[in-house]
This record gives sequence, C-alpha cells and structure tokens, in this order.
Amino acid sequence: MDVKKKMAVFIISDSIGETAYNLATAATVQFPDVEFDYQRFPLTKTTSLLAGILEQAKRADAFIVHTLVGKGLAAYVNEFCAENQLCVLDGMSKLIQTISSKTGTTPLLQAGRNHKLNKTYFSRIEALEFAVTYDDGKDPTGFLKADIVLLGVSRTSKTPLSLYLANKNYKVANLPLVPQTRIPEELWQVDPKKIFGLTNDPQVLNNIRRERLVTYGLNPETNYSNLNNIEAELAFAEKLYHKIGCLVINVSNKSIEETATLITESLPLNH
Repeated sequence: MDVKKKMAVFIISDSIGETAYNLATAATVQFPDVEFDYQRFPLTKTTSLLAGILEQAKRADAFIVHTLVGKGLAAYVNEFCAENQLCVLDGMSKLIQTISSKTGTTPLLQAGRNHKLNKTYFSRIEALEFAVTYDDGKDPTGFLKADIVLLGVSRTSKTPLSLYLANKNYKVANLPLVPQTRIPEELWQVDPKKIFGLTNDPQVLNNIRRERLVTYGLNPETNYSNLNNIEAELAFAEKLYHKIGCLVINVSNKSIEETATLITESLPLNH
C-alpha cells in the first residue's frame, strides 16, 4: 500500500481566516494523494505573534497561506518565507495593490472589514433563526414567509441545505415527506417557483439510511432502510412534485454547494 505524502499547511490571518482557509482547501482538494495537515492561526495582528508561528512553520517545512492586511504584516511573512525557503501564498496583497492602482485610491488595510456588524450580517442571523424555526415543517406558516421551500423524504439534505442557504441570506423552510401524511394547506399557497423538490437514487438513499442507523447503534435492517419502502417514498414525493409543478433536483451526486447554486439560480428574478 502506498504511503500518502504529507504536507503541513499553515493558514494565517489577522481576521477569522475563512478566506485563507477556503483558498487553501480549494487548491489542496485537487491532490487526493496528499495528506494535508491544516493549522489555522486567526486574529494574528502583531509581528511578535507572527514570529512564533513562522518559527513553527519553519520547523514543519510548512506551506503558508495568508490573507493578512494589517500594515506590514504581509510583508513580514513574505520576507521571512523568502529568507527561509518556505513556500507562501499571499492571498490579499497583490489584489489590494491592483485595485488601489486601478482606482487611484488608498486601501484602509483594516482586518475583518467584511465581518463588520452591518445590515447584511443581521439579515444572515435572521435567516439562520428562520431556518431553525421552520425546519422539518414544525410550523407550516413558515412556508408563506419563506424565500425558498424545500421538500424531500428523509435524508435528502433538507436541513443542511436550509442552513447553507440561510448563510446566503435566504429564508428557508422545509418539509419532510412521508406517504399517507397530510400536506399542509399553506404549501399550496406558495409560488411553485419558490418550491424545490429534492430526490435521490433509491440505492444511494438506502446506503445513507443504513449508515445512519449503524451510527446510532441500531439495526440497519428496518422499514426506514428497506429498499421497497424507500422506492415508495420517492414515488410519493415525485407525484407531489409533479402536482405542485416545482423544480425537482436529484441530490445523489451533488454537493450542498452545487444544489444551493441550482436553487438560487432558479428563483424568480424579482426575489
């Protein structure tokens, strides 16, 4: 058996570091045969803190990814890496310099500017609270207030998708579908263009449900995981989707991000 190559990745930021982490993982995911050890260092705002982190990076021969914008911090890291033959990706400096040159304006160089408590931030918090309140059809009145309504049988990613979309400032309500259960009247009052029916391949869903039962220490052979029952549930859902006239999305080979993009791009233009 081949032993995977290993690489330490130090992610440094003077804010929370999400941009640097996303930048690093967007690239490293292309190398499945390498085992990456991510070490994150957020809120690093002084050269004294940086000095200690960089010495650790030197000992680990780490690849450094940073999005430092505080005055002098990026240059400090870049110079250290050049002097010590460390690989470094500066995710902000050149971009900021290019914008400054193109616009003829001076950057603020303030860390965490995109995380300030502005209107968008509070709107996202409201959307997250909405998703929790109207998860799993707990209150059908949420369908009438939602930007997006998700329908689907158990284990079609309704809740994680609701929370992901909430992080994009969409108010999402979802309803689990079970054959022979009453569909809330409120659902029929919603614009079908705001409703999205989630489905999955029967065998994939069977595997997901079995694994879930095993995780909880339960017998995987139940009605919940029975393939015939799953096919009946999916048929019930498909019939409902056809009656509503909503867009149907098979999530079997899609990430949460891909499904969310399909949904947001399909919303009415006046959303």
